[in-house]
Amino acid sequence: MTDVTPLALYVHWPFCVSKCPYCDFNSHVRETVDQDAWRAALLADLAYEAALTQAAPLGSIFFGGGTPSLMPPETVGAIITAAEQAWGFAPDIEITLEANPSSVEAARFADLAAAGVNRVSLGLQALDDATLKFLGRAHGVSEGLAALDTAQANFARVSFDLIYARPDQTIAAWEAELARAIGFGTEHLSLYQLTIEPGTRFATDAAAGRLVIPEADFGADLFEATRALTSAAGLPAYEISNHARSGAESRHNLTYWRYTDYVGIGPGAHGRRGGVATVRHKKPENWMNALTRNGHGAESEAPLAPEMRLTEAMLMGLRLREGVDLVRIAALGQSAIDDVVDQRAARLLEAEGLIVREGTRLRATDAGMPVLNAVIATLIG
Repeated sequence: MTDVTPLALYVHWPFCVSKCPYCDFNSHVRETVDQDAWRAALLADLAYEAALTQAAPLGSIFFGGGTPSLMPPETVGAIITAAEQAWGFAPDIEITLEANPSSVEAARFADLAAAGVNRVSLGLQALDDATLKFLGRAHGVSEGLAALDTAQANFARVSFDLIYARPDQTIAAWEAELARAIGFGTEHLSLYQLTIEPGTRFATDAAAGRLVIPEADFGADLFEATRALTSAAGLPAYEISNHARSGAESRHNLTYWRYTDYVGIGPGAHGRRGGVATVRHKKPENWMNALTRNGHGAESEAPLAPEMRLTEAMLMGLRLREGVDLVRIAALGQSAIDDVVDQRAARLLEAEGLIVREGTRLRATDAGMPVLNAVIATLIG
């Protein structure tokens, strides 16, 4: 077993099957895709990154993006095989695929498991049909739960997500929905407060007063109730929105939050490679054209200044319950440890019970997590 920090691979599949009201990826809806061409292109993008990364085993692969569960299983399998040949696998590699909970996608689960996927992240989003319609989801509750059953029958590890702080949602209603969700017995839950992204239908409706999002104080009450229920059920929060049984945390996402290297391939994918930030062309056609011209789909590959690495590591790491190691953060930023954070601000935040410093580690408290953006802004300016 090597002592090199495992690498992570993110594979972005850009194509969606339908438009949704709360994302900005609707230009990537496609009725047909040339699967052979896309498989070859993704493999070429992977080979380019493999040639530039240091030898390290892959600890995780994550297939995400539009509707990756509609990737042909042979494409998924080809990428997994190529990745193993390029980097090698850690013995306990986690290979996750995001899936919508539709019957069409669930029908592929057995073949995706056979291709090498061992974890699925299912986008249930709500356990209420009216809410799913409001969110623009094509599935209903019964179809979603049938997909969850199929996922649990085919994959050793299953996670699903729910969205709360929805318009007119009460604490009692959310607690009942969350208790039902916990009862399905999955090892991991991603629980997100509804946010409004610029340029989406939700943003337009909110600006016109047709959509009213709960006040911040009420959102904090929902956040507190969420943490209490999941902790009591043995799925404590290990990140601001993610909850898991001990040992079932998402290894791939921990790569991001702990700020270690990951490779990103496919349209719109980002990566961090030895202090270099990589960004792929977002539009599928532009990414494919770049591959034809250059042998890769990167739009930019820019070295990160030490202060940017420090800032990114703080922004990501303080999302975790474990917090950050200030010695490591200082090394990333080529700074003295006392210069990583504003010491006066840190003392004030600690006195207010929003952060805790334990030796060289700094973490947000349960009281600090709901206001984490403000905490971070105060700490690092």
